[in-house]
Amino acid sequence: THLFGASSFLERAISADRVPSLILWGPPGVGKTTLGRIIAERTKARFIPFSAVLGSIAELREIVAAAQESKDYRGERTIVFVDEIHRFNKGQQDAFLPHVENGTITLIGATTENPSFAVNAALLSRCKVIRLEALNEEALVEVLTRALNDSTNGLGASGVEAGSDVLSLIAQSAGGDARRALTTLEAIVEDAARKKMTRLTRDHLAEFIERAPLLYDKSGEEHYNVISAFIKSMRGSDPDAAVYWLMRMVEAGDDPLFLLRRMIIFASEDVGNADPQ
Repeated sequence: THLFGASSFLERAISADRVPSLILWGPPGVGKTTLGRIIAERTKARFIPFSAVLGSIAELREIVAAAQESKDYRGERTIVFVDEIHRFNKGQQDAFLPHVENGTITLIGATTENPSFAVNAALLSRCKVIRLEALNEEALVEVLTRALNDSTNGLGASGVEAGSDVLSLIAQSAGGDARRALTTLEAIVEDAARKKMTRLTRDHLAEFIERAPLLYDKSGEEHYNVISAFIKSMRGSDPDAAVYWLMRMVEAGDDPLFLLRRMIIFASEDVGNADPQ
């Protein structure tokens, strides 16, 4: 909701059918792909998904050729949606440049990584970065309620109901990720339907709800954010925070030797200089 409003950039751009190339940056399950599809639907553009993992330069050339033909003969614009654009190497990203620059295609890239590091500068300068935030509990409950009541595209045909307290618990367990919340709801409703239950209960949730994995990676931006928080907690003499960040890295499977090295460096540089004896 923070991206849309009467005077927001995206609302004006979509309404005027003047959407520029975009990089949608945010955590998993917050609606990056959905937003790309909505933009294509509202602007009447052709929407072509392109996989950063499976797509090739040859496939991109075919897409560009078809986009040029659509533009020249039908006046139709083409939106190329690239999920996980951070997985593109420099050569693949450079292949988009001339076509984005001359307007043959409108590029919408989605990424969970900071675009400043994940997307090369030339391509980034031709795109507007849109930051999506993790969904709050209220928004997730709204998504879950809609899914539960929708008989056509959702779970309404199952005849299973749920109170707001149950939906709130599912939302809390999802960690801001709508995809995780919907997957959990679907599994619980299917199980309830098999057991001839008509209403979900808190007791029924116990076996399905797992704690959401902590946002972490072993080499990307979040890795350095967390190790930095760990060092700053020790530097600020906050043992509770230091143990929290340390255990977060341990639980995420980080290399213990990496953590020990950082603690030895900290002991040498911070404690050592403060009290050499």
